[in-house]
Amino acid sequence: MKTKAIILSSTMIVTAGAAFAGSPTPTMPEPAPMQPPVVVQQPMGTDWTGAYAGLSFGSARVDAADDEETSGMYGVHAGYDYDFGSFVLGGELEYSSLNDLEVGGADVDSVTRLKLRAGADLGQFMVYGTAGAARVDTSIGEETGPVGGLGVEYMATDNLTIGAEYLAHRFEDIDDTDVDADADTISLRGSFRF
Repeated sequence: MKTKAIILSSTMIVTAGAAFAGSPTPTMPEPAPMQPPVVVQQPMGTDWTGAYAGLSFGSARVDAADDEETSGMYGVHAGYDYDFGSFVLGGELEYSSLNDLEVGGADVDSVTRLKLRAGADLGQFMVYGTAGAARVDTSIGEETGPVGGLGVEYMATDNLTIGAEYLAHRFEDIDDTDVDADADTISLRGSFRF
């Protein structure tokens, strides 16, 4: 009887121990909540290298023979820039037509410019200086003189830029008539880049 009691007691202790120990299957930790993926917007490329062509419109003020007149103007331009990283160098040919500008007894019809430009690549903006030669076509003749100025351009898309440019011109002794002329122009420009 003692042996049955010992076996019964041992069985109860083992059964009770298993009951207090919990389930024999190990508990798995809950997975950590997933973080949503972080979307990093890549900046638009700002390489200014390449050919471009576009249109401009603006205003011209011409001072000649003690007379000063202002006129609207519109034009076309084409050029090429090379981006060295933080520095941009390029060249441009531009033609501007003036609207019925008469100053100092002469009609000013158009100005053609051949310019170099050098600027700072500021990402989507480029600030530049420009200098070159301009040829004015008037009713008293043609003359070539220096031109220089400043401009800013904004890269709206990879292929489209918009900007503004100020230019100062100097024409001396137009077609040997002793007429000198100074001209200032400011224009808004849009260019398509290839």
